[in-house]
Amino acid sequence: MNSRRYTMTSLSIVFLALTIMSVSAIGQNAYAAGGGMSLSADCSGSSCDISGTSDRTDFAVAVKVTGPVFDNLQTIDQLTVSDGSYSTTLNVSGLDDGTYTISAQQGTSSKYTLSVDIDVSGGSSDSSVSVSNQIAAAAEEETEAAAAAGGLTLSAGGVEGSTTIDVSGTTDRNGDITLKVIAPNGNRIAIDQITPSGGSFMTTIETGGALWSQDGMYTISAQQGDASNYKTSAEVEIVDGHVIPEFGVIAAMILAVAIVSIIVVTAKTKLSIVPRY
Repeated sequence: MNSRRYTMTSLSIVFLALTIMSVSAIGQNAYAAGGGMSLSADCSGSSCDISGTSDRTDFAVAVKVTGPVFDNLQTIDQLTVSDGSYSTTLNVSGLDDGTYTISAQQGTSSKYTLSVDIDVSGGSSDSSVSVSNQIAAAAEEETEAAAAAGGLTLSAGGVEGSTTIDVSGTTDRNGDITLKVIAPNGNRIAIDQITPSGGSFMTTIETGGALWSQDGMYTISAQQGDASNYKTSAEVEIVDGHVIPEFGVIAAMILAVAIVSIIVVTAKTKLSIVPRY
């Protein structure tokens, strides 16, 4: 009789352990599988070819262009995904000089929100930039996103629930690096310049205040000079002004259900970990 009790208790413990490991695996691989979308802007003269790919067709891709002055909205378009891709053309001949942000969003998922920057001067541009989250890194205790383009790398992350984002990176150049923070709605909410030292740089961004009131994925972009391989970006999810990791709600729900199930099974079978003599 006691051996049966021990066996059932052992099975319950094993089930709990497997459940916890499964939850951890879900959290670690939630963004490891393919999918996602990409965005590119290839400019020559007064014309910029905007294109990208996506693995979903249930939403159109909303493309917005915001300008350098108070992030004013220049244009917006809805593009249909056909055979896994979308495209349009932007005429920059009538735009003022400066850096413009092109953002693409499909639905409300942060996984389907991307942005790139182009430089316009004299009604023309030679920018060629691209970004993709189709091969995303897994996230555990920290929310960390990293992107690399040539000689410039950037990483941005923060501990769950914190109000600071740690930004760091490397470069093989000596010029100043311009950092910009773009909110989920496309507005630029912060800008800063960092001088690299010994091929690396780092800084801390505070997330509190009215400018961080919108929930969603914030884009931190870094640019050093005009070359496209020295422009890159990383994303961090913010909710209520606090950093949120990718591993969260779903995993917690599964773990809660597993614990409740074990309690119910234990109560019905009158199992006990302590042996009775």
